[in-house]
Amino acid sequence: MKQNFYIKNMVCDRCIKVLKNEIEAQDIALEEIELGRVQLDIQDDSELEKLKNIIESNGFELIDAAEDKLTEQVKIQLIKIVDDLPLELHEKLSTHLAKTMHQDYSKVSKVFSSTEGITIEKYFIKLKIEKVKELIQAQEKNFTEISQLLDYSHLNHLSRQFKAETGLSLSEYKAEQKNTRNPLDQIV
Repeated sequence: MKQNFYIKNMVCDRCIKVLKNEIEAQDIALEEIELGRVQLDIQDDSELEKLKNIIESNGFELIDAAEDKLTEQVKIQLIKIVDDLPLELHEKLSTHLAKTMHQDYSKVSKVFSSTEGITIEKYFIKLKIEKVKELIQAQEKNFTEISQLLDYSHLNHLSRQFKAETGLSLSEYKAEQKNTRNPLDQIV
């Protein structure tokens, strides 16, 4: 029987690859896989148990509650936005999420805030700051180019947000050359 399973902490293509390889190694029929969701053709309880073991042993979690599924879907949408540079939202973030989630933004926002203890906007800023850290460490772009890639209206705006989130200026962070990035599945 084909079933969708929603999975917490899938944040990148490597997560997809790991789960895909392990599910296929257990001979479970994989129909589809994307960030936060797998569709499987589960034949019996033993396959379901194998899936649970795969998920847990790789640091993921099965999501059952509707609110948690919605929250995870929001996170995945935001991660996709930040991963697709240059960041080009042609509408407000709230409008974009309402469209992609096919739900009223006020409901989405309320559920997200109650399950995560942070607003969607603050979470999005945290994701953008992690992307800034990644770009600084790659040493391929200067600060102005980074601010433009992430759709900041001005470098000063990025600088203020970066300092507020990290306690360091962009230059201080670059000079430290430490990997103080936070895993995307632990941002809150």
